[in-house]
Amino acid sequence: MKSIAVDMDQVLADFLGKALKAFNERFNKNISREEFDISKIETLYPELSNEFFLMINEPDFFRDLELEDVDAVPVLKELNEHYEIYIATAAMDVPGSFHAKYEWLLEYFPFLNPTHFIFCGDKKVVKADYLIDDNIRQLQSFTGEGILYSQPYNEQYTQFKRVYNWKEIKELFLPVKQ
Repeated sequence: MKSIAVDMDQVLADFLGKALKAFNERFNKNISREEFDISKIETLYPELSNEFFLMINEPDFFRDLELEDVDAVPVLKELNEHYEIYIATAAMDVPGSFHAKYEWLLEYFPFLNPTHFIFCGDKKVVKADYLIDDNIRQLQSFTGEGILYSQPYNEQYTQFKRVYNWKEIKELFLPVKQ
């Protein structure tokens, strides 16, 4: 049976949506989704960056994220019948997120085997046939076939097969090709 590893943030869960809302509320800002770039927080808001990173490391920050795409649940459930499914999340980037991410995954994907939840840093340690991820750096170090989950911040990259939503992921992997 082939295996598929799936990233959590910005593939399954809308981390950026919550991070933006929390940033705007906590720091009395009015930044739009298009303007919000976590990689530039330190440069654009040096006086707020430390508090922002402490905020996203709070134990429950990741617990109530919205789904990135509501189709993720039924599609992963169906894929789980034909593939070994792993969730590979770079939780080392936000060490305070472990427990909340684990509980979130159990709530939204109770049909997945929790022993297949991988909390890591660099996903080159993940041994799966496929990795679906929004982070180009993770796909570049992965040793299987990388599939780029499209987000506005990764539009310039063309070296990986790209998917825009979970319906496209279903079309890519089902029916299972022998």
